[in-house]
Amino acid sequence: MKIAIAGKGGVGKTFIAGTLARLFARAGRKVIVVDADPNINTASSLGISAEVSDSIVPLSDNEELIKEKTGVAPGQSYGQLFRLTPSVNDVIDEFGVMGPDGVRLLVMGTVKGGNTGCMCPANALLRILIQHLLIQRDEVLIMDMVAGLEHLGRGTARRMDAMLVVVEPRMKSVDTMRRIMKLAADIEVKEVIAAGNKIGSLQEQKFIEEKMRELNVPVAALVPYDEAIAKADMMGKAPIDNDPSSPGIKAVEELSAYLEKRYG
Repeated sequence: MKIAIAGKGGVGKTFIAGTLARLFARAGRKVIVVDADPNINTASSLGISAEVSDSIVPLSDNEELIKEKTGVAPGQSYGQLFRLTPSVNDVIDEFGVMGPDGVRLLVMGTVKGGNTGCMCPANALLRILIQHLLIQRDEVLIMDMVAGLEHLGRGTARRMDAMLVVVEPRMKSVDTMRRIMKLAADIEVKEVIAAGNKIGSLQEQKFIEEKMRELNVPVAALVPYDEAIAKADMMGKAPIDNDPSSPGIKAVEELSAYLEKRYG
């Protein structure tokens, strides 16, 4: 399965990405999680310690790696030729951080715009790496994305099984879904599905169901607001480690079963 998880900031996509990864790993699958969000907080949702996560250098900021793979250092790239198809076979093993349950985390960092000159080699490296993960690797891939889908190009996105958009019962979140749907269509993502999160009432549940029905988007899960998840965040723990039987975790278990059945 190759699943990208996106949504407006603060909707809980990192919680869902990290918990799904742990659940798939516990089910016996090999799992790679790519943190493609500039906030870089997927590590905590996986249960990787702050000491380890604080030492991780995003690939987009790793000047030595970028120079090795593309032939040009980021600060020297303007006007110079660099390799557009660098070899990335060893990047996952060398830079992936092993977390609980054997989940491997790769912190990708942010792809800058194409007109920023010195970041072009980093763009080339990250895009080829994503292609490698989608096409040549057999692990479950979960990408924790920004809402703009900056890392995905047309040919790459076709290899994705689905874009899972996390929405909360607020109109701004629904508007973000509309924007992601347009971007996903432009780059030919196969399918966009939704996971409702932070649902505190039947009215909020109906709001999400109604809005997703209007957009013709399948609702893969409805995750209730869960104090245990907020408490885990305050404690710096992965929610699945803090309270594995909480309502939010149980709802993500149902989501993992949905994805397994639909794409596994």
